[in-house]
Amino acid sequence: MDDLAGFLRTRRARVDPAAVGIPTDSRRRVAGLRREEVAHLSGVSVDYYVRLEQGRATQPSEQVLDALSRVLGLDETERGHLHRLSRQHRRRAKAPSGRVRPELRRVLDLVTDAPALIMDHRLNVLAGNHLAALLYGRPLPGLSIARHLFLEEADEGLYADWDTCTLDVVGHLRLAAGEHPDDPRLASLIGELSMRSERFRRLWARADVRARTHGRKAYRHPLVGLLELHQENFALPGDAGLELIVLSAAPDSPAEDGLRRLAATSAAEEQSRSDVDRA
Repeated sequence: MDDLAGFLRTRRARVDPAAVGIPTDSRRRVAGLRREEVAHLSGVSVDYYVRLEQGRATQPSEQVLDALSRVLGLDETERGHLHRLSRQHRRRAKAPSGRVRPELRRVLDLVTDAPALIMDHRLNVLAGNHLAALLYGRPLPGLSIARHLFLEEADEGLYADWDTCTLDVVGHLRLAAGEHPDDPRLASLIGELSMRSERFRRLWARADVRARTHGRKAYRHPLVGLLELHQENFALPGDAGLELIVLSAAPDSPAEDGLRRLAATSAAEEQSRSDVDRA
């Protein structure tokens, strides 16, 4: 799904030669740096770097990876991804089981004023509280956020910042592919999205990686309108690959009022159904 050679090629292509002190002219036809330029700036032989990009060199040292990260201008997330890719042939991470402990389900139910859910590394929702189900308008177990975003939603759908969300999802799946290269379900998901979504295909080809742990998340809900929420991602140490996501509203904000109205609307509908059943 992802490899060290391909990642190096995409990162090399995005580096501005002028930014690393290499003069350019109109005759230059290469996007980004040439292989020999990366090798020279990193302090490795041209032959060795070429073998890295061809997938023929194995076990690059930490020093070489750090030098390549510096030359290619990698951020912290990309550096970690590069190191994981270099270790793929040595250690294959086992894909998480995807089971949610009953204790975690009870924790979700204790969160009553904010949508909360548990997702795996493939962005499948494994469990969620009542308010999260109302936000997405469907039962949550079995919902694939990636499929929902790329195959069911458009830029006028539930996600107010659809373009940004697509970048986040593809960047997350790139990280997951580097950590779980032997996960057939993840490979199947990526293949499906590549075939069915032109935007996913273009973004995946860029090989960008993203690790988003918190930030603004805006939804355009059909019942209560715009909900500008704050997302916090909590890794669950005893449940590898699983994350608890909580979407909170600022106190006294329109989003807080929107979540209250959403919960009240649901309660009124349930009461109405109950009255009909008793009649």
